[in-house]
Amino acid sequence: MSFENKVVWITGASSGIGEALAYTFAKKRAKLVLSARREDELECVKKNCNLPEGNVLVLPLDVAQFNKAEEATKTVFEKFGHVDILINNAGLSHWSKIKDMSMDVLQRIMNVNFMGGAALTKAVLPSMLERRQGNIVVVSSILGKIVTAKQAAYNASKHALHGFYDTLRAEYGKEGIKVLLVCPGFVNTNVAKNSLNKEGVPINKNNKMIENGLDPMYVGEVVANAILKNKEEIVIAGVKEKAAVYVKRFFPGLFSKIIGNTKLA
Repeated sequence: MSFENKVVWITGASSGIGEALAYTFAKKRAKLVLSARREDELECVKKNCNLPEGNVLVLPLDVAQFNKAEEATKTVFEKFGHVDILINNAGLSHWSKIKDMSMDVLQRIMNVNFMGGAALTKAVLPSMLERRQGNIVVVSSILGKIVTAKQAAYNASKHALHGFYDTLRAEYGKEGIKVLLVCPGFVNTNVAKNSLNKEGVPINKNNKMIENGLDPMYVGEVVANAILKNKEEIVIAGVKEKAAVYVKRFFPGLFSKIIGNTKLA
């Protein structure tokens, strides 16, 4: 399989992993649809991709407004005719305990991380089924497999992704639909800085573990290779994060004690 001339739609493409994915697939001569809320940032990414003008569509989109998924998909189809690879990457985190977290924050996190991608998936799925081919890539998190305190909404949204997309694979895998769940650990992005506090305001504070995380470009290459190899799920993380997944799976009681005694900022 080659990515050349494949239509790849990336959400959250203005920064972080999404931006890195855009550059990764641009190098492989794919046709790109770049979506995020900030059009000016998307235009910068488009310029840096160095692709022919007709091979990149900048499509501003707030995935939390999931009722606009059908309209956005129509725009993509009018430009390129179909979508070969949909990468649901847009994401938002928060930093507050459950007791203190407002319902607005919970709703916003679920809309961005789960509902928005689900709506886009449903919008492109009929066309993929008609063509009997298509890849759905979902950027989940290591926190889709384990949990940490003060991120209940984020944890829940990422766990929801696994239930939804594992089901999608079960229902349509025999009809040509391939699903890849990507579970990164710490990656050097603005995810911590953009995290919401209990009132829903970005904390605007970096996190040392995130700053010392993996290079997003490395993550982009790993994701592209996983698509080529028809992987169903990958964990891109350090030894400690991978060990936590192992402990949670085989020694859940021990994991609960460890995470309950872990002091977080």
